[in-house]
Amino acid sequence: MNNILVDICSIDQQPPDALQALTFVARAPNGAESLFVGSVRETNKGKEVLGISYDVFDPLAKQSFLEICKEAQSHWGTDLCLYVAHAKGRVDVCGTSIVIAVGSPHRDAAFEACRYVIDQIKHRSPVWKLEHYPDGDSDWVQGNAISADAHSRQDDCDSTTKGGAREAAH
Repeated sequence: MNNILVDICSIDQQPPDALQALTFVARAPNGAESLFVGSVRETNKGKEVLGISYDVFDPLAKQSFLEICKEAQSHWGTDLCLYVAHAKGRVDVCGTSIVIAVGSPHRDAAFEACRYVIDQIKHRSPVWKLEHYPDGDSDWVQGNAISADAHSRQDDCDSTTKGGAREAAH
């Protein structure tokens, strides 16, 4: 069975599903499952938000998600099970935009790999956000600058990856 599943979920068909994610990563060898669910919040930079339209180039985004998941496996163990599903289309406030689950024999690896995956997706993956406001206006949101801590996690991964997805991609 494959240990990585990545998907783009069209909101008008099927939003990202946390239960589906946990079901995928729950395997007999795993003693831990870590779950991240990203949702649309009601304000951004002090401005009220009604929703966000996510524009995604599916093939490139899926490839990016897969590379990031392989990097996580390279760093925290090839026995990791990883699931990433990102929304495509309009997501209203409180709606789910992304689900990430990581299954691992041990909790530290599950927590750390899950954090790594979301940080890297936000920094590197081709997903564009159009915020919608109560006054009828909409604005494209600038890409998220990744924190110094997340850069450190990327550097840690790069220094321990030998011939993994990161080097192969460059």
